[in-house]
Amino acid sequence: MTVTDRVPATVRACTPLEQPRYRRPEGRDRYTISEVAEYTGLSAHTLRWYERIGLMPHVDRSHTGQRRYTDRDLDWLDLVGRLRLTGMPVADMVRYAQLVRDGEHTFPERERLLSRHRDDVRRRIAELRSTLEVLDYKIDIYAAARDRATEGV
Repeated sequence: MTVTDRVPATVRACTPLEQPRYRRPEGRDRYTISEVAEYTGLSAHTLRWYERIGLMPHVDRSHTGQRRYTDRDLDWLDLVGRLRLTGMPVADMVRYAQLVRDGEHTFPERERLLSRHRDDVRRRIAELRSTLEVLDYKIDIYAAARDRATEGV
């Protein structure tokens, strides 16, 4: 199974995540909380918390009160997972979710929020690249010392 098979088409336009995902059952658009937990790798507790804090849009319920997630909910959780990976604060994710619920007139504010976060992510990537260069330098020193030691044997 390829990453493309595991990531929904609506998210596939982004760079695919290199984390395990399960393929959604074909021909279905209703999932239990345990199926969503298995698909996303999130716990049921976390999914309920996301809903409670306003990070998840309203989740439909069955006639018995059980949550029934849709493909659209799974797409949203994929986006939330990506935002989490970038280190976006939960408060900003909740704000973004509220803006999405408020409608298209919030496009400019959504763009500003995501642009600010993108700038922060780019800064952190640059810091990590610089740190990686230091690590590579130190590793090269130790590898050269090891090579010199084995040459003398």
